[in-house]
Amino acid sequence: MNPIVIIPARMAATRLPNKPLAEIAGRPMIAHVVERALEAGIGPVAVAADAAEIADALAGSGAEVVLTRPDHPSGSDRIFEALGRLDPDRRHDVVVNVQGDLPTISPAAIAAALAPLEDADVAIATLAAEIAVERERTDPNVVKLVGTPVAERRLRALYFTRATAPSGEGPLYHHIGLYAYRREALERFVGLPPSVLEKRERLEQLRALEAGMRIDAALVDEVPLGVDTPAELERARTILGGGA
Repeated sequence: MNPIVIIPARMAATRLPNKPLAEIAGRPMIAHVVERALEAGIGPVAVAADAAEIADALAGSGAEVVLTRPDHPSGSDRIFEALGRLDPDRRHDVVVNVQGDLPTISPAAIAAALAPLEDADVAIATLAAEIAVERERTDPNVVKLVGTPVAERRLRALYFTRATAPSGEGPLYHHIGLYAYRREALERFVGLPPSVLEKRERLEQLRALEAGMRIDAALVDEVPLGVDTPAELERARTILGGGA
């Protein structure tokens, strides 16, 4: 594999405007994500941005910044545009999509997402962690991965849901929205129309499953903090040393 990491970043987040530039421990949030992606050491790191302010904030960061169209419906579409401009010769056969609002994600977790792609049948790899907090089992904001074990610390995804699933005794798994796509899988995915279950659950990854694309998840020990609200931003500041 010859991976490239691309981080989508947009300024127009509804609940937290200008989110990539939100200050955490003296630096913009997107700079923290770039640093962790670089520390993962799996390949070059680029940011697919929708505004020049993001590029200015990342000057000297070690990441290349590509300005993309502002009207992309998803991060997957944004990284696909950036990939075509960064690598027209198709040297990179794997694209790792690290969300730009995961400032606490560990470099080891980013690297772990590549492991399922060692299986030639896997089109897309992702991450999951066992749910340890009881209230998260029924929280619709915590996306659950329903899967079957196929190897040590690896699940084949059968479904993703906001509901509490599966029922019965046993662990539940918190899906972490980081993806490693085979290049051909990303090309296929962005060309598909939104699917029935994707629209019902509001989960983009169901489009791939409904189209018969195999998704496997590497199991990691911790769920990184996703920053979507002012309260989560304050939590990130506390964790990373910039809060009260």
